[in-house]
Amino acid sequence: MNRMILNPVHPVDPVKNSLRAPLPGGRGSSRQWPYYRVRVSAPRPASGGIDRRTLVSTSMVRGAGGVTAIARRGLSLLELLVAVGILSVLAGLILAGVQRARVSAARLGCADHLRQIALAAHGYHGARHRLPTGMARDDGKVPEPYLSWLARLLPHLERDALWEQTEAAFRQERNFLTPAHAARSALVPIFLCPSDGRLSGPAGKDATLHAVAHTSYLGVEGRNAGVADGLLYMDSRHALSDATDGTSSTLLVGERPPNADFSLGWWYAGWGQAQNGDAEFLLGARTRCYNRYRATCDEGPYRFTAGRLDNPCDAFHFWSPHPGGAHFAFADGSVRFLRYAADDILPALATRAGGEAVSAPE
Repeated sequence: MNRMILNPVHPVDPVKNSLRAPLPGGRGSSRQWPYYRVRVSAPRPASGGIDRRTLVSTSMVRGAGGVTAIARRGLSLLELLVAVGILSVLAGLILAGVQRARVSAARLGCADHLRQIALAAHGYHGARHRLPTGMARDDGKVPEPYLSWLARLLPHLERDALWEQTEAAFRQERNFLTPAHAARSALVPIFLCPSDGRLSGPAGKDATLHAVAHTSYLGVEGRNAGVADGLLYMDSRHALSDATDGTSSTLLVGERPPNADFSLGWWYAGWGQAQNGDAEFLLGARTRCYNRYRATCDEGPYRFTAGRLDNPCDAFHFWSPHPGGAHFAFADGSVRFLRYAADDILPALATRAGGEAVSAPE
């Protein structure tokens, strides 16, 4: 048999534990009705289960109109679903905000790396009164054949030990693909754009099975390697004063991720398309595709437009993983984000002395 236990609450709180009702025949007077809490309990069923009646907590209030029972219950299934839905929406908004923050931070990091490279090029220029050569051809006389312009900046990027290792390797063996050139696989974070997740780990082997490290930044050789009217190309030896179009209107370095199979984009040394560094660590505003790469790609010329990491033909034009455009360092050391809509003026910006009256869009 169920038992009802009636417990009066003392002392009586005139606000929380009582009801006020006017006395018959009196104005403004009132009386307090005692407040009772009732607990209904029942013996455990013989089957050992739980009686649903024991799960309900009931409060009873005795007032002027009698005794009122108030049942307290948990959330319904619909209410739980609504709560879960609201939490899911909030979680989605938070995750989207975190992702946007990560993308923005990676883009800023990419621009900062490019700025440091431009400053290192100015440091090299200050020490030698000219910019580094884009790449020196192997004429049997140069001490470091096929070495990239990026490698020559190492002392100005506080990587003196790596530069000394590079010099020692070339004194021992002129072929940069031999084991003596261990620096070829050294990962230099400043040469990489954080937005390209493929480059975050250690150097791997490319399609030719050589262990190499890569770069996201290529020197601007002008319109293409054939005319070589920029500041960095094979055997180039230019001072900043040669940029008669104006250093603030002449491109020096631009973004382009390594190609899909990592055969292009080596920072240390390389041949490129025709042993001239083209599409390796040098690139033009209207580069053409030739030699063995014509088997899979059109001749071009290629334009400044969006690309894909899995498309091997996007190795022949400037682009970046950032939406809408790519970062470029100018000869004055500034770094600006150019949108793909600037493609028409990119060849003029790439030349050092073309006489074009153009300026980079802000």
